Parts: sequence; structure tokens; C-alpha cells
Amino acid sequence: MAETAVISDIHGNAAALRAVLAEIDRRGIERIICLGDIIGYGPDPLECVDLVAQRCAWSLMGNHDFGVLYEPTNFNPAAASAAYWTREQFDAEPDAAAKARRYDFLGRLRVRVVEAPQGSDIPVLAVHGSPRRPINEYVFPDDVMTAADKMKQIFDRIDRVGVVGHTHVPGVFTDEPDFYSPDELGRRVYTVTTGEKALINVGSVGQPRDHDPRASFAVLHANGDLSVEFVRVEYDVAATAEKIKSIPELSDWLGERLYEGR
Repeated sequence: MAETAVISDIHGNAAALRAVLAEIDRRGIERIICLGDIIGYGPDPLECVDLVAQRCAWSLMGNHDFGVLYEPTNFNPAAASAAYWTREQFDAEPDAAAKARRYDFLGRLRVRVVEAPQGSDIPVLAVHGSPRRPINEYVFPDDVMTAADKMKQIFDRIDRVGVVGHTHVPGVFTDEPDFYSPDELGRRVYTVTTGEKALINVGSVGQPRDHDPRASFAVLHANGDLSVEFVRVEYDVAATAEKIKSIPELSDWLGERLYEGR
């Protein structure tokens, strides 16, 4: 069975990213893709960009990657301050070649990818936010009850399956419409049935917001059909939180929220 690990929303949290990569290696999964927001909020932007560049087949552009590279438009004060501080870390790199390589990597991040995972003929649309607005639009679990038109327009843009991040809340949206959290799924696995459309949120590696502080990612299993497995990994939350608090330009709240996964 062919497997692809899907990671997203690392947000400069190298401790969480290293823990996730270790779990992916332990499982023997060779292909990794990233749905964006490699940087922003967290204290280790350079290491995270380097690791994603080295380990992932490709990565998408998230709104925080965009904000650091261009301008943090419509960011709240803590997010904007973090974006400017992150840019300063890229600019302060004394190795000109390393600095150029990282900026080139960010500049080449794609907004939208469609590909069928090896072992499956089901096309998978990958975006950071939503199929309507790939970088910035949130798709929340409550939308299946409160935003029927939005969900219809989103599923109209999906051939069969989509994968997203951005909200930091993992789970599966179906075109009924409905939403299933990983805890509602047997063995935390969802198999896409014939004739069904699904939008899969893989959660956040570096800043979960589903009240579970463990790093989140997903594994696509392809063997003719397609299923997704949701995975959680413990990491040293305190190490990242304390590092954030040691940087004046980063809000202490960005560290404190990690303990509670919110």
C-alpha cells in the first residue's frame, strides 16, 4: 500500500516538526507533502524551512508564508509582529547562499496542486485554506450547519478529494454535508467511498487548536481506494513555549496556547 504523509501549519515549531518527521520515519513513509504555513508565530523559522525543503516532495504557500514573504495583510497584532520578526531572521542570515536559498524556496511555493497519490487513481486537490480561496479562507466544522452555500461552492471545486490545513482542526468534511472529527472515526481512519466527495483537514503540526496539544498530521493510504489516517505525536511543548517567551517580538500568548492546544 502506497502512503503519503501530509503535514501542515508547522508555524516555526521545530520541536514539533522533528517529532512528526521521526514518527513518519518510524512508519517507513517516504513521501511527505506540506500544505503551508511553515513559518509564522513560532521561534524556529529557519530550521523549519530547511527541514521542509529537505524532506517534503513539495509544499504549498500558506497565509503566514505569504505574510512573511510579502506583507502580513489583515493579521492581528501578535501575528503581524511575529511575521516581521520572522522576516528579520531570514534577513539576518550571514550566509548569503543560505539566505538566497530560503527566499527562493518561499518564492516558489505553490498555491494549488492536484495529483493522484501513488497507488490510487483518485485525484487529490491540495490547498492551504479552501478550494475557493486557497491561501486565506477557513473551513470550520460548524460550516456544515451554518454555511450551506459556502460548503456547496467548496465541494463544487473538488473532483473527489481535497486536503487542507489553516484552521488547525483535523477532521473530514463530506458533501452531505457533514463533519467527522478523528475521535469519531474507528481507528482514526476514514475511507472515501465511491461517489462521495471529501475534504480532509490534516490539523496542525506546530499549533493545534482542537484542545489537544500534540502535533497533528495525516497519512493518505492508497490501494485502489483512498483512506486517511489521523496521527498525533507528543513533543516538548515547554521547550517551544519557553523559547517563544524569550523572544520579545513574539507574544507570550503564542507560547501559552500550545499547552492547551488552542
